[in-house]
Amino acid sequence: MKAGELCTREVVTAWAGESVVDAARRMRDHDVGTVVVVEDVDGVTRPVGLVTDRDLVMRVLARGEPLAALLRDVMDPALVTATEDDDVDTVLARLRRRAVRRVPIVDRTGALRGVLSLDDIVGWISEELRDAVRLIERQAPPHAR
Repeated sequence: MKAGELCTREVVTAWAGESVVDAARRMRDHDVGTVVVVEDVDGVTRPVGLVTDRDLVMRVLARGEPLAALLRDVMDPALVTATEDDDVDTVLARLRRRAVRRVPIVDRTGALRGVLSLDDIVGWISEELRDAVRLIERQAPPHAR
């Protein structure tokens, strides 16, 4: 399975110069826990960071930062990305290495195309395991069922 086949294509984005309050409102309005921070480079929208609701709590509220703080000040600039063509197991290894739960998916030009989360991957693996169990059950002899 390729990352582009499994990722969520509807991504909530924000600009690095937006306030953390605006990002929090956007998360609330879209019922998501993450915004992908983007920039426009030659007409291509590229991810440059990621901010989660947890980041807002740990890096802004818990530290007593002003609510006028900008996303560029709280996002992790060491962004992990994956391409649409990356195998999901490769992306999963990257998530484990970097201890992150979400990764923006980009195309070959670096343009944002989606987000793949650990939850997406676990859901897909669960479906694959259920299919394998059904197959085994169908192939089992009648007396073994």
